[in-house]
Amino acid sequence: MQITINGKIVEAQAGQTIHRAAKAAGIYIPTLCYHEKVGAAGKCRVCVVEIEGSPALQTACSVEVREGMKIQTRTERVLNSQKLIVDLLLSTGTHDCLACDQNGSCELQDVAYYLGMERGSFKYADVESVKDDSSEFISVERSKCISCGRCVAACNNTVTNRVLDFKYRGHKADIAFDDDKPMGESSCVQCGECAQICPVGALTDKLSKGRARRWDVEKVYSVCPYCGVGCKLELHVDRKTDRIVRVTGAEGAPTNNGMLCVKGRYGYDFVGHPDRLTTPLIKENGKFREASWDEAITLVATKFAEIKQKHGADTIMGLCSAKVTNEENYTFQKLFRTGIGTNNIDHCARL
Repeated sequence: MQITINGKIVEAQAGQTIHRAAKAAGIYIPTLCYHEKVGAAGKCRVCVVEIEGSPALQTACSVEVREGMKIQTRTERVLNSQKLIVDLLLSTGTHDCLACDQNGSCELQDVAYYLGMERGSFKYADVESVKDDSSEFISVERSKCISCGRCVAACNNTVTNRVLDFKYRGHKADIAFDDDKPMGESSCVQCGECAQICPVGALTDKLSKGRARRWDVEKVYSVCPYCGVGCKLELHVDRKTDRIVRVTGAEGAPTNNGMLCVKGRYGYDFVGHPDRLTTPLIKENGKFREASWDEAITLVATKFAEIKQKHGADTIMGLCSAKVTNEENYTFQKLFRTGIGTNNIDHCARL
């Protein structure tokens, strides 16, 4: 079908919301509570638009398109409504962009910039600045929370860990873990989905704090090294040091759609670790010495051949790893079954 947004004719599909149709056409409609994975929430009211024939402003994230619909996203009425909402959010809690680790990737910051706003103008009762650093990998700063509900929806409906919920209402509304425990004492498994989907700096990765600004890193796509599922990763690499600053799941990837387990998201410290082996080692007289790959592989092949000739192929067994790909596991078992001639091949199936 065809709809009109700000006087521009846009192709749209049945079942699409106004927000998705506008995004596909390259038209920005600000939103804070909406995310592709958690769907329409209609809570923040930042995505309101004017629709011809409708007396009230409508939320673009929840209203579906219809043939011939005419939409305006930047009328005075729309902008005044959006500015009031963002003004209230900026006036509540602590939004210190300069010191925030989310600076440069904060959606509230993006909306404020779009609306030409720098700070809130209302005098609210202060939100108590309580930080929760009790968990291993995620930092919780409730004074930055905007009660959008994304983390709650993601925890309950996307990764289905069912740890997060809201407590209280109104000005005191806040996120809670289980029955209001510190995050580190709750049943949270530290998958980090809440930190990835949070639009502001309320939930952030502790390992990446202070290591590099968002605009200093290059995103490199890779595949998680931990199991055979093949989750797609975004490695945030600081090219000045060639170190991985943080890892996020690739949104829209067919295997994981942005979701990761605790190992895939936070278990990257082995890369470049000073204890990591960089060359083969051969033990002689009880001590290891460095060797070339040719020497090491020749030694292993020679020993296997000697054992097979002297004691038979079934005295050799192979144990493969869940940390390599399915293709590498297949090659490894083929080496043992056809190359060595034994069925003594197993897999740890865990880490």
